[in-house]
Amino acid sequence: MFKRFVLLHLLALSTGLLLASACTAQSSAPAPYAEGSEYVTLPGPHQRYSGEGKVEVVEVFSYGCIHCAQFAPTADKLRKQLPAGVTFKLLPAPFSAEWLPYARAYYAAKELGVVDRTHLQLFADKFGQHYPISSMDELADFYARQGVDRAQFMRIATSAETTAKLKRDFALIQKWQVDGTPSIVVDGKYRVTNVHSLDELAAVAQWLAKRELSGK
Repeated sequence: MFKRFVLLHLLALSTGLLLASACTAQSSAPAPYAEGSEYVTLPGPHQRYSGEGKVEVVEVFSYGCIHCAQFAPTADKLRKQLPAGVTFKLLPAPFSAEWLPYARAYYAAKELGVVDRTHLQLFADKFGQHYPISSMDELADFYARQGVDRAQFMRIATSAETTAKLKRDFALIQKWQVDGTPSIVVDGKYRVTNVHSLDELAAVAQWLAKRELSGK
């Protein structure tokens, strides 16, 4: 009887040690980024940019922003590295009268289906080659050089429909409490903040998107 008790005791002890080891092995590493440090949770109700149903990574940007120009290649890499179920969106910020033409230009380029081949090039021409690209006429000239019909571009960029999009999207930017560019908002819930580099801006955005996708 005593021997049987000892065996049962040893069995229980070893089982407990195995369970403890399993729990230790399954414990997750601490999160690399923290609420209130590298990102903030936006006040609800949360609102996505589109109704696609996918997790969204939205970059609020302007073609008039040199930091956006510097971030553009990294943002493009981020877009390509996002997992299935996550979509990348661009949202132009008309923060000033000087930036308003850039926002109108983006909407026209999107309507014409040329953003993929003109987005990085516009930054390169403006900040790399120092082309004078600020006014609507200068922006129309840029898109014409890219093979876009100039008159059609101007018609879309200055249309009432584009003005309505500007107003709607600017209201969303304000709701997200974005006050600078480039900024990233994930799924209408989280805004990346207080990062130390453009690479970290992309890394935090990707981490938040994957976390949101996994439902955590």
